[in-house]
Amino acid sequence: MSELLTLGISHKTAPVALRERLALTEREAERFVLELVAREEVREAVAISTCNRTEVHLVVGDAVKAESELLGKLASRGGIRPTELASVVYSPRNCDAARHLFRVTGGLDSMIVGEAEIQGQVRRSYESALAAGTTGPFTNRLFRAALQTGKRVRSETALGTARVSVSSVAVDLAREAVGDLAARNVVVIGAGETAELTARALHDHGVTTLFIANRNAARARSLAARFAGRVGALDELPEAMLGADIVVASTSSPHPIVGAHELRLVMDERAGRPLVLIDIAVPRDIEHACAAIPGVTLLDMDDLQTRAARNLEVREGERDRAEAIVEEEIDRFSAWMGQQSATPTIAALRELGGGIVEQVLAENAGRWDSASPRDLARVEAMTRAVMQRLLHEPTIRMKALEQGGGHGRLAVLRELFGLDEVPTEPAAGEDTGAPAADVRQLRRRSP
Repeated sequence: MSELLTLGISHKTAPVALRERLALTEREAERFVLELVAREEVREAVAISTCNRTEVHLVVGDAVKAESELLGKLASRGGIRPTELASVVYSPRNCDAARHLFRVTGGLDSMIVGEAEIQGQVRRSYESALAAGTTGPFTNRLFRAALQTGKRVRSETALGTARVSVSSVAVDLAREAVGDLAARNVVVIGAGETAELTARALHDHGVTTLFIANRNAARARSLAARFAGRVGALDELPEAMLGADIVVASTSSPHPIVGAHELRLVMDERAGRPLVLIDIAVPRDIEHACAAIPGVTLLDMDDLQTRAARNLEVREGERDRAEAIVEEEIDRFSAWMGQQSATPTIAALRELGGGIVEQVLAENAGRWDSASPRDLARVEAMTRAVMQRLLHEPTIRMKALEQGGGHGRLAVLRELFGLDEVPTEPAAGEDTGAPAADVRQLRRRSP
């Protein structure tokens, strides 16, 4: 019997200090899933690791055993006590595990609801596991369905269009101010995390970026290399602003870097060309008086937060629609899981029943000395009819589960009838009183 199991931590359950200890690079994730599928209980594995979550999606035989082993392996890897990790880990199974992944891929479980980056991260994680050979029928179907869910959420709702992160809102406001960003020149003052996120968002729109670093020149060079930009010194800022369309300021300076007097001189030389200044620093990098200079559009954190709050209201209004899409896709996936389980379960149950009939007939074969062949045939037919009638209603109900899910109920049925038990070999010389095809050997099928 195959079950889906997800084990992980996220920004909702664990602080960043703990998340970073379990974070996996792409190469580490590939090695990790290869180690997992080498274990007896794990059949398929995909690992997702981002700044906000690390989770492993598995197809396992024994979910309890697999969860215990994986918890210990993660704890050991992060140098964490298993009890400490157990208090922050989540471990949904089957359709609950699928629902979790669908919500993650749709951006519903993100720190910023609706953020689009997670869908690409899920896709890359799946493709990495696919290349490593650690996926299979269940995870292939699971992740393709999850990516389809994410695509529907973004195309059928406004959840992904209303941006709320500082960097994405900054880019939206810049686009409103200057139009198409392709081929625009942008100056980024600073080289911190917010500057990097904004540079990435601008780079995706085709801008040419110049990084101005007042202190961390090495990091500025690294960002410039990643986003096809250039690096300049702080004393080059006035000249850089002459050719810029947008200036993004994001430093930790306690004093303004761009003053109104200096900016007036720059604007005089620009011959009326407009300039958009986006100040996402606290304290502010750009004097507020700059907003009064003709041709200058100044946007600060208050402007960004107002837009983000308005966008967040839109997102919250779209959440219910997005959740409904998730449930529609879960119904489809659940029906597929039921189809994978019901047919082999029906076959295994009928095989078990047939084996019991054969065993009972064999055990009583010596008690029918006076019975004619016709009588024996009637006894056998009656015995098989009892078995068939006994299994008739369960068979109908199991087939119905194919249409509406019910993977968990099928798992209970398999457990009740021992359909997944490994056959036990009799001790040497032990007389089982049954043919070689003992009924216990029928309890070996697993879909």
